[in-house]
Amino acid sequence: MIYRQIEPTLRRLAAGFPILALTGPRQSGKTTLARALFADRPYVSLEDPAERAFAQEDPRGFLARFAAGAVFDEAQRWPDLFSWLQGMVDEVRVPGRFVLTGSQQFGLLAHITQSLAGRVGVAHLLALSVTELSAPPLPPLELDRVLLAGGYPAIHAHAIPPGDWLAAYVETYLERDVRQLVNIVDLNTFQRFLKLCAGRTGQLLNLSALAGEAGISAGTARAWLGVLEASYLVHLLPPYHRNFGKRLVKTPKLYFLDAGLAAWLLGIRDPTTLALHPLRGALFETLIVSEVLKHRRNAGAPPDLYFWRDNNGLEADLLIEEGAALQPVEIKSGRTVTPDYIRAAQKAGRILGDAGRLPWLVHGGEDTYERSGVRVVGWRSLGAALAGS
Repeated sequence: MIYRQIEPTLRRLAAGFPILALTGPRQSGKTTLARALFADRPYVSLEDPAERAFAQEDPRGFLARFAAGAVFDEAQRWPDLFSWLQGMVDEVRVPGRFVLTGSQQFGLLAHITQSLAGRVGVAHLLALSVTELSAPPLPPLELDRVLLAGGYPAIHAHAIPPGDWLAAYVETYLERDVRQLVNIVDLNTFQRFLKLCAGRTGQLLNLSALAGEAGISAGTARAWLGVLEASYLVHLLPPYHRNFGKRLVKTPKLYFLDAGLAAWLLGIRDPTTLALHPLRGALFETLIVSEVLKHRRNAGAPPDLYFWRDNNGLEADLLIEEGAALQPVEIKSGRTVTPDYIRAAQKAGRILGDAGRLPWLVHGGEDTYERSGVRVVGWRSLGAALAGS
């Protein structure tokens, strides 16, 4: 099994809470990880109609089998489970007794908030990070491969052609999930909306323009985008919320959480097309933003990620907030660090003044070093830089 960097966080939460909840996108490896990490507990899939029927007809009898604890997969499929678990853990509070996995878009976190507040530690498992993809037994990693294949575990663990797997993923999971949550009359319209979102990854979100191009109302676009967020498919990166002066930009930027999925939706299938595509830089920026988000989620930390643009011409692709400190990051897809790249990173660093951290320049090459007041970080070394920051 591929080692997941979230494991220490899961063990920490299981040692402090009677219930651990693991959520994330479809096919991110939640079930595999939960079963491997908590192999001493019985595993129950509530997708199984027989198990679910037993639970609904005789909840006491169903749960009596698991008095010592269990892993409940797709826990949101039986909403009453959360109320029953509340009584069980209040009566006998044992750390790590129950492990729940499920999808946020189907109400897992809503049920937890209603019934299990204070009793559950919540973790978010996203797709594989570059650091995880770089570890044995996986083959050596190349940037174009990451941008085309993304980080969903099945693609790498089973050597499935990315185009085949991602096509099935969109059809089998995304369309099915969305249809269960919102009323979609014309599936082709939703597919067009999804592709239009991919074409806007790394850009400021203009909801009315997006809706107009998709041929839907702004309200529908907002609802569909909310489903994509809840499904961990897109992330809206907000502008920095504290006032350093007047801000020019008040709208968020849209990012896909998997660059490979965005590339597939854009029709990019091979390295040659990728190299010439006008959105290659946006896909690289998407990869880097998602990597930072994965690092924070794996550590059990809130996102606390922002961007900055003001009317003085200062801009930072990413601001990482850590307590009272801010780390400005400039992102460039080129493999060679040019003087223009360095100047852009220096400009990002000026947002914070003399008290700010050394700005980072994350680029598409391999080299990591300091130059002219900038910390240059190769894309492959970003995980190590984040761990040491």
